[in-house]
Formats: sequence, C-alpha cells, structure tokens
Amino acid sequence: MTTNIKLYSFDYAEAKTYLWAVTFVVANMVLPQVFHLLPQGGIVFAPLSFVILAGAYKLGWKTGLLAALASPVVNHLVFGLPAWNVVPVMALKLVFLALAAGVTAQYFKRVTLPLLIGVVLTAEALGGLGELALTGGIAATVTDFTLGWPGLLLQVFGTLGVLHLLKK
Repeated sequence: MTTNIKLYSFDYAEAKTYLWAVTFVVANMVLPQVFHLLPQGGIVFAPLSFVILAGAYKLGWKTGLLAALASPVVNHLVFGLPAWNVVPVMALKLVFLALAAGVTAQYFKRVTLPLLIGVVLTAEALGGLGELALTGGIAATVTDFTLGWPGLLLQVFGTLGVLHLLKK
C-alpha cells in the first residue's frame, strides 16, 4: 500500500519548524498521559515514538529532531516520567527514529508499509546499539520487542493511518 502525500522538510531558519516541534512536544505530553492509564501503557505502547515517527516523516528530520530531543526532557520536568536516568537513552532512540523517518521520507518521497517497517526496525537497531554504548546493556531494547510489540505496531500502522488521513 503506497500513500502519496505532500511531505515537507522545514529548515531551522523557518518558524514553522519550531511551531511544529512545539506541537509535537505538546502531543507528547498529552498522549502518554492517556496511555499511562493502562498498566505499563507507556512501555507497551511507546506513545512518544508514534508522534515522533509521524511528525518526522511528514515534516522532516529537523522538526522531528527538535521534538525528539525536547519531548523526554519536558515530560520528565512536568510529569517525572521518564525517570531522569532514562531520558538520555530515550532521547537517543527518538533521535534515531526522527532521523530515519525524515531521511527516508525525503529520499523516497512516499509512504509505504515496508518503508515504515524499515524505519522502525532501523531506529530500534540503532537505538539498541546506542543504549548499549550509554548503559552497557540493552535490556530496554529487548523489552521494546518482547513487551512493547504493540507499540511498534502502533508506530507503523498508526503512522500509516495518520499520514493517509493527511494526504489531502
């Protein structure tokens, strides 16, 4: 299934980049609160990743990068989650996701299920390597696949659905 939509790549000199990044950070404050109502909802569904993936794919890696760096920090400062020791690893994983999504969208100029699966798996692999470098372990990355597989599906199919809705 290919979805042809208008994809953007805003530059850091454009106000739109920052406005959209703030919008994604706000979405990343609201959406996790909904998922945290479920037992282990944040771990299982990884709502921050969904917003970053959809946003970076639609609006470019620069916008996604800003939101990826700011979202875990702002959430920690406002809600205390994620725990401060998790913020660097989460930010790194989100940065890989934003870069993979934005670069893939810019290169292929379309949205397909295989491209989104590739983006998510690439970001997970790079994030796992980054986590290993930062912490010496990849337990959270393994959890992303064992416990968090619904979140990975949400990222892929949710993003495909959102981008399909935005194609007009």
